[in-house]
Amino acid sequence: MVLFLFLVIALLVVVGAVTLAVIGGGESGALPDAAPERFTDPLPPDRPLRRADVDLVRFPMTLRGYHMGEVDDVLGRLGAELAERDARIAELEAALAGAQARAVAGPALFEGYEPRVAEDRPVEDTSVQGAAGDKVRDEKGDEQ
Repeated sequence: MVLFLFLVIALLVVVGAVTLAVIGGGESGALPDAAPERFTDPLPPDRPLRRADVDLVRFPMTLRGYHMGEVDDVLGRLGAELAERDARIAELEAALAGAQARAVAGPALFEGYEPRVAEDRPVEDTSVQGAAGDKVRDEKGDEQ
């Protein structure tokens, strides 16, 4: 019987301690309500994104995964910045190609060049025939 009374008293002490902790038996009062997790955008709005900025992005979990709107916003911004960078790279590559073309084929490329004028002179037959009975001619046109 003593053991039974000891267990009942221990049970009452535990229930009382839990009740005081939950309801509030101190300066802080009741337990504060849990704040819902929300996405805090760590992406800087005043400069282009870097790899470290993207690595710091963390989305809060919800019952069915992530908040689709928050993920769409981040992916939209990343896509826009990548498109802007691709356009800038294409612009710089075109400017570089134009500068290289002007450097190679600039106006000074043909300075001092005088085309040769073709002279009118007779064309000599320099072919060699070696069939049986044919006469063979050398380069001067003499028969051999």
